Amino acid sequence: MSLQVTPLKNVGVEVSGFDICDPITPELSRELNDLWNEYAILLFRNQDITPERQIEFSRTFGSLALHPLKATRSEANPELFVLENGGPNDRFQTAHYKGETVVGRLDWHMDLHYTGRPNRGALLRAIELPISDGLTGFGDLAKAYDALDDDTKALLEKIELAYAFCMQRRHMRYVDLEGYEPGEFSPKKPSDMNFPDFPDVAYPGAYAHPISGRKILGVVEQFLDRVIKPHDAGLCNDEAIELLERLVAHTKKPEFTYFHEWKQGDMVLWDNWRAMHCTTGTAPGVRRLINRTTIEGDVTLGRVI
Repeated sequence: MSLQVTPLKNVGVEVSGFDICDPITPELSRELNDLWNEYAILLFRNQDITPERQIEFSRTFGSLALHPLKATRSEANPELFVLENGGPNDRFQTAHYKGETVVGRLDWHMDLHYTGRPNRGALLRAIELPISDGLTGFGDLAKAYDALDDDTKALLEKIELAYAFCMQRRHMRYVDLEGYEPGEFSPKKPSDMNFPDFPDVAYPGAYAHPISGRKILGVVEQFLDRVIKPHDAGLCNDEAIELLERLVAHTKKPEFTYFHEWKQGDMVLWDNWRAMHCTTGTAPGVRRLINRTTIEGDVTLGRVI
């Protein structure tokens, strides 16, 4: 089978030329997985399928993980995680950015990165969409690494980066806090949302993708806290902070990112070992519904400090 592959803007590809409702043959499975490992972000359009078929298709890419919070799972399909704006939980996701009230905005991150064992990836399918906003951004950290100068690449081989889980965005050291104000019901600590209090984890400055072997820049802005033992790499504390500021800005350059404007029936699969993602959020009261399936990660990329 020969699939049609069309580049998206900057990173990722749209894949067509097969019927997702037909059985996935071993040949097609290999071809899809090869594309996933090559491009990290795959878009499938016009997919009018059932939740059960989304779950079955997702298994093409690995074993599926259940969300750790039972309250967010679908009772009928526990492998399905429903992402919802415009519902009763909006109050916990509401904040203010330069005078604008937004629900569900998330900074650049990798899922379960704060545990040291990120998910392998995930697949999102659009169910109910707002007229505007509600974009999902994807950033390719392999392309970001490739574009670094040789001196920076050499330095990344000498350092580890610490990530510190926290609930309050204003305590995150490397996100853009200009004009940010938390909402009235923004959680203050993990237990407010029934989350455990995760210990700090460390990642290499750059690491090899467990399957493709491509080098990945180990920098994402959410929860990024510090360089561990910067003096061992010949950096003073000020230089370490400036390095992280520079690398965070580098990961968000347009040439490494793609913002998906959702249409009905769109499905997006991303490689969570290589691609970071974010969401732009919606206005209060606006409905947005996305069904998500998660491919389980079987490799530990970081270490608990």
